[in-house]
Amino acid sequence: MNVLIVENEKPAVEGLNRLLKKIDPTINIVGTTDSVEATINWVQNNQAPDLIFMDIQLDDGLCFELFETIKIDIPVIFTTAFDEYMLSAFKVNSVDYLLKPIEERLLRSAIEKFKTIHYYKLFKTDALKQLLNELDRGYKNRFLVKVGDHYKSVQDNEITCFYILERATFIRTTSDKDYTVDHSLDNLQKMIDPDTFFRINRNCIVNINKISDILNYSSSRLKIKMKTDKPIFDLIVSKDKVREFKKWIDK
Repeated sequence: MNVLIVENEKPAVEGLNRLLKKIDPTINIVGTTDSVEATINWVQNNQAPDLIFMDIQLDDGLCFELFETIKIDIPVIFTTAFDEYMLSAFKVNSVDYLLKPIEERLLRSAIEKFKTIHYYKLFKTDALKQLLNELDRGYKNRFLVKVGDHYKSVQDNEITCFYILERATFIRTTSDKDYTVDHSLDNLQKMIDPDTFFRINRNCIVNINKISDILNYSSSRLKIKMKTDKPIFDLIVSKDKVREFKKWIDK
C-alpha cells in the first residue's frame, strides 16, 4: 500500500510513520508534504498513492483548499487535533477522522476500514471487467468448411451436431451433410453457445433445436433422436451427463 502523509509537524510525521510500520510493515510512505501548495504540486506530478493521511491545518491554510483547487479521488484518513472540521472532512474523500494524539487501535481500525472499502471496489471493478469481456466475446456462429476444392460457411442453426469419428471431428448439418472441422470437441465446446449445444458424451455435441425425441435407453442413460433422415450412430447421453442434460433441456 502506497501512502502520502500531509502533515506540517515533523514529530507528527515521524510518529505516524512509526505507527504505520508497526501496524503493517508493507505500507510504503511515498511522500510527505506540509502545505496546500506543496500537496497540489505533489499530487499533480506523481503517481497517485492508495491512501493519504492528512492533517487539516497546514502551513498555508486548511487542507480543504486542496479539494477546491484540484480533483482528488484518493481516499483520505484525516489526522488532526481539532474536532470541529469533522463534517467538512466527510464531505470529501474521508475514510476516517482521527484525533491527535493518534491511538494505535483507532489507526489500525481506520486502515482496516480503508482496506475493506478499497478491495471491495477492486473486486467490483474486476468482476465487471470480466462480465463485459464475456459479453463482448460472444459465441462462434459459423464455421468455414472445405468441400473439394471449394470452401463454404456453415451457420450454427444449420448444425445438427458435432461428432468424432475415427479421430476426426465432423459437423452434421440439417441437410444430412458431413464436413470436417479443424477443432477438437473440447475446443468447440468453448466456442459455441451452451444454451444451444450440449456435449452428451465424449464423442458428440448436439443442438437442442434439432432434437426430435428423447428415449430411456437403460435405467441410467438416455437415447436421442435427431431431426435427420440419415442417423450417424446411436446418440447416447452418458450416465454422468444425464442429470445435467435434463437441466439443460428444461431451461
